[in-house]
Amino acid sequence: MSPALLFFVIFGYFALLLAVAWRTSRNADNDSFFIGNKSSRWGMVAFGMVGTTLSGVTFISVPGAVGRDGFGYLQLTLGYVLGYLLVAFVLLPLYYRLRLTSIYHYLGIRLGRRACQSGAAFFIVSRTLGATARLYLVVNILQATILDRLGVPFWATNLVILTMILLYTYEGGVRTIVWTDMLQTAGMLAGLITCTWFMLHQLDLDVPDSLARMESAGLARIFDWNVDSPAYFWKQVVAGAFITIAMTGMDQEMMQKNISVRTLPDAQKNMLLLTFILVMVLALFLFLGGLLHLYASQAGVTATGDKLFPAVVMEHLPAAIQLIFFIGLVSALFPSADGAITALTSSFCIDLLGIQRRRDLPETSRLRWRHRVHLGFCALFLALVMVFKWIDSASMIGVILKLAGYTYGPLLGLFGFGLLSRREVRDRWVPAVVLAGPALCALLEWQQGALFGSYRLGLELLLINGLFVMAGLWLISMPAVRDPAVAVAR
Repeated sequence: MSPALLFFVIFGYFALLLAVAWRTSRNADNDSFFIGNKSSRWGMVAFGMVGTTLSGVTFISVPGAVGRDGFGYLQLTLGYVLGYLLVAFVLLPLYYRLRLTSIYHYLGIRLGRRACQSGAAFFIVSRTLGATARLYLVVNILQATILDRLGVPFWATNLVILTMILLYTYEGGVRTIVWTDMLQTAGMLAGLITCTWFMLHQLDLDVPDSLARMESAGLARIFDWNVDSPAYFWKQVVAGAFITIAMTGMDQEMMQKNISVRTLPDAQKNMLLLTFILVMVLALFLFLGGLLHLYASQAGVTATGDKLFPAVVMEHLPAAIQLIFFIGLVSALFPSADGAITALTSSFCIDLLGIQRRRDLPETSRLRWRHRVHLGFCALFLALVMVFKWIDSASMIGVILKLAGYTYGPLLGLFGFGLLSRREVRDRWVPAVVLAGPALCALLEWQQGALFGSYRLGLELLLINGLFVMAGLWLISMPAVRDPAVAVAR
């Protein structure tokens, strides 16, 4: 297919997003931007969150990783289910009861101002790195398959895409993103289903026969019972649960959409529907990955990892399937950045700048600050995508999960200590504790050969990080006191 035609398809898609943004951002204010005026429909939020949860990394990396890991990702998925249930029935009731706009305000209520700021700061670091890594993956594929042929440099592609995202999120925020996420999820799933169906057709197989072929090729293995392996079954299930709790339940981007739903029961229905759809979609991505590897071995395709799916589509499939693939890919691109930039802007403005608490600040000044922060995060995303281009990892999903272990662990520790204990902390020491957790994890991972022999740390690093932070908070804590004035003095 002509690169110029694909180029125009992308811009047509963006024009549709702009039309949705124009419609939904009329008369928008800060409440619209931060929590959608708490008027979002739960079913729409659930469907749209599928695209946000999966993003371009799942679209490209999960099928590509089947050659190395088989269907082992399903072990993590079982943990995801447990994590989503805990988010729905433990964390969401807390957030609704406190009527939060930023979920890190809970840390301020429970542990103190510096705990709130530390939680927000780690979210900002976590989401910025994770979202830019996801964005880089998809932008890099667009660059390699279309824009290099047109002579467009990578930095220009990156700049144009982030400008597009800025334009349709600048005013409406969450109120706009709830609608655009639904549209983008539909595009991504259309690409997934169509490519899966066509690969079955190309291989001349039905579903049972294809699964049998995958089994014989070693692609359909799920369970790893080797205790020393980073992919050990129970390690993956536990890690999956805590990844979901930390990266969804303690993540402002994901919870910002949930708490934009009017009532708690509707928000819980949203989480349950999201869980069901997500499991089905992840299973289908793994199945597609198996088909791609079968086809690659049959057609002599040498690409592996993140490069496999684009290579098969662009070099061996008809133009119509290439077009559908790119619609799915672009649909996966935007949710990886638009919601992140909106949530980062919200957390920075509310938790670090405190513009919602300042009654002396006119609404026009609050809007001006929000716009400046929004522009600042777009500029930061531009710079970090260029950094990931320089790193150029073969499998970005591994990079993202590694980053999550270090950056979401302190959030897990802060929320865990707040929920599981009634002790009070010496607030001024909290920043040092939350920085010590990742530092100790880095030291532990560096010395794991000497400490654990053949055992290798994997995704459980997230939980270990959280436990380090909880232990540190315990060391700087004291029994709860009844008199608030005494507590503040301490």
